[in-house]
Amino acid sequence: MVDVILGLQWGDEGKGKIVDYFASQYDVIARFQGGPNAGHTLYIGDKKVVLHQIPSGIFHADKINLIGNGVVLDVVTLKKECEAVAAFGCEYKKNLFISERTHLILPTHRALDKASEQSKGNDKIGSTLKGIGPAYMDKTGRNGLRVGDLLRKDFRNEYDKLRSKHQQLLDNFDFQEDISQWESDFFEALEFLKGLNIVNGEYFINEQISQGKRILAEGAQGSMLDVDFGTFPFVTSSNTISAGVCSGLGIAPQKIKEVIGITKAYCTRVGSGPFPTELMDATGAYLRNTGNEFGSTTGRPRRCGWIDLVALRFACMINGITQIVMTKADILDALAELKVCTSYRIDGQETASIPFQMNHLNIEAVYQTFAGWNTSSAQMTSIEDMPVEMKKYIDFINQYLGVSIQYISNGPGRDQLVSA
Repeated sequence: MVDVILGLQWGDEGKGKIVDYFASQYDVIARFQGGPNAGHTLYIGDKKVVLHQIPSGIFHADKINLIGNGVVLDVVTLKKECEAVAAFGCEYKKNLFISERTHLILPTHRALDKASEQSKGNDKIGSTLKGIGPAYMDKTGRNGLRVGDLLRKDFRNEYDKLRSKHQQLLDNFDFQEDISQWESDFFEALEFLKGLNIVNGEYFINEQISQGKRILAEGAQGSMLDVDFGTFPFVTSSNTISAGVCSGLGIAPQKIKEVIGITKAYCTRVGSGPFPTELMDATGAYLRNTGNEFGSTTGRPRRCGWIDLVALRFACMINGITQIVMTKADILDALAELKVCTSYRIDGQETASIPFQMNHLNIEAVYQTFAGWNTSSAQMTSIEDMPVEMKKYIDFINQYLGVSIQYISNGPGRDQLVSA
C-alpha cells in the first residue's frame, strides 16, 4: 500500500514537517521527483534541519528512505546532507537507498542553468540555479548519466562526451565562469556515493509492497509548479502531482491509496510567474515576516498572498486528493480580517477554473471576507480548542474544495499538529 504526500500550491507548504510526523506510521519513505531545489524543513528538538534530497523520514532509525528514479541527484549536496544528518546520530548508510536509474546533475548542468537564466534578462523563470532543468532536459533528450552508470568502466569517457556537448552550449551563451572547483567537488562526491546503497529502485520498492510494508511517497515543490499542469512556463521541470509517483518510483497506479495534500492557510510563491492573490501591501509583508517566508534553499523572500481556492480546487482535482493538511494557521492569528479567493475575474467575466496561460491574462482575484480569530492558536491541542472564527474559515474551505482538512499545523514544532 502506497500513500502520497505532496504540495498543493507553489511549494514551500511545510511538507517536511508533515512527512516527518506521518513517517512513524510507514516502513518506507520515498522521494519520487525533483532535485536539490526542494527544501524540506524539520525541527529536531530546537534545531532546524533543511533536507534537499534525502527523504524526510531519515530521522526515524527504523525507516527505509529511498531516493527514486524520478529525482535528479546533486551528489555534492547529497554528501553534505548525509554529513549533516550524521551529526544528529543518523546512520544513513543503513537506511538510505538510491535508485540506480536516478539521473545525475553534472557541474555543467549548473553552469547551463545559470547561463540560460542570465540570458533571459527580465524574463527570468526564477530558477534556483541548481542545474535541475538542464538535467531533466538531458534525461528526456536521452543524454543523461545515471547513478547506475557509476559502475561502468567507461563512466569517465561518457562524462567527458556529455561535458563536451554542454561546453558547446555554454560557448553559445558566452559563459566564462570557471567551474573547475565544481567538478572537483563532483568527482569527490561520486566516490562518496559509491559507498551508499545503490539499488534497482523499482524492484526494491515493489518487493517492499509485496511484503505488506507501508510506503509513503514524498513529493517536492508543489502542484502549481507541475511541468504539465502548473503555471507554465514558470514551473519546475518534473511532474509534481500524484501521477509522478508511478513514473518516479516504478509502481502501478492501483497501489496508491491515500493522497494527502498540503496547503498553507495562505499562499506563497518564490520566483517569477503569475500569482493572482499576491499582496504587495502591509498584510503581505506581515505574512512574510511573521511566517518567516524566505526560501529554505535560496533564502529569497517569498511572495505572499491570500489563499487561492480556485488553484487549490484545481490541484485537488488533478491529484485525486483524499485529505488535506493545512499548515501555518497560526500565522493568521493576529489578523482582524481574512480573505479567500473564490473566483477569478478575467476581461469582465468570472470563472472558477484555471485558465490555459495565466501569465498572458490580467487576472483579478474575487474574494470572500472572513473575520479573524484574534487569538493565539499555537497552544491548540484539539479541535475543541479551535476558535469559532477559525472553524468558520476551515468549514468554508472544506465545502468549497469538496475535500476535508484533516490536520491543522499551528506552529513549527513536531507536536504542533491538531487533528480536525
